[in-house]
Amino acid sequence: MNVPDLTLADVLQPDWRVAPQVRALVTTRNGGVSLPPYGRWRDDADQPGGLNLGRRTDDDPAHVEENRARLRALAGIDEPAWLQQVHGAQVVSADDVLDNARAGGAAISADASVTDRPGTVSLVMIADCMPVLLCDPAGRAVGAAHAGWRGLAAGVVENTAQRVAALAGIEPSALHAYLGPCIGPSAFEVGDDVLHAFVDTASAARRGTIARAFVPRTGVPGKYLADLPALARERLAQLGIAQVTGGDQCTFTQRDRYYSYRRDRVTGRMAALIWLAR
Repeated sequence: MNVPDLTLADVLQPDWRVAPQVRALVTTRNGGVSLPPYGRWRDDADQPGGLNLGRRTDDDPAHVEENRARLRALAGIDEPAWLQQVHGAQVVSADDVLDNARAGGAAISADASVTDRPGTVSLVMIADCMPVLLCDPAGRAVGAAHAGWRGLAAGVVENTAQRVAALAGIEPSALHAYLGPCIGPSAFEVGDDVLHAFVDTASAARRGTIARAFVPRTGVPGKYLADLPALARERLAQLGIAQVTGGDQCTFTQRDRYYSYRRDRVTGRMAALIWLAR
């Protein structure tokens, strides 16, 4: 099968107004060479393959490496700072991640990375969890966070924003944020444990706003439809961050465009990456 190269039509780019040296994109499931179940949602022989970037998905390793090479070629970047994501709130330096990888060290466990060095790429992988990209609008520092409900409740967005702001020498409220594709509020069913993870740790003034992000399922006690983008916006608002875009793409329902672990279980991984141009 002749598979076309990855193009800009196969990825998303944040619709924010920031310095041109801030570069960012989010991949979809399209534009690679992986075969089903990691390929396109249709198995048509004349369709391009899937852009699965996850090495730990049981996909053909050669296909994953080709997909990663296509991503680097499209973005014009060196190897990104790949993390071992653990659904936590740890933030690390992307430069330290790359130094560790070059030295042959094991992958660093964290769910976000930041940098102020041009050419260093912060990256997180996703397949329902929400990527949150953050930048100083003047282009002095950037960061990427992997925000599933556990990481979001634990403070990964706040931690990342504070680290980016510190690198840029500004207040967190001056940052811009982009919310990438994630499982949407019409599909993300959760239980009481998730509701309480957010509500019980919030101040009394915030609890009403947070509770509105959980819609009770009719006839299903203890079950809710959760709105991850709304929860992220609430967290960002607490930092004073008002410049927030994205958050309108659902990985679960948009099967032709995104991988979704909750929908398919055996599936690929997409990536959200951000960097400063050299």
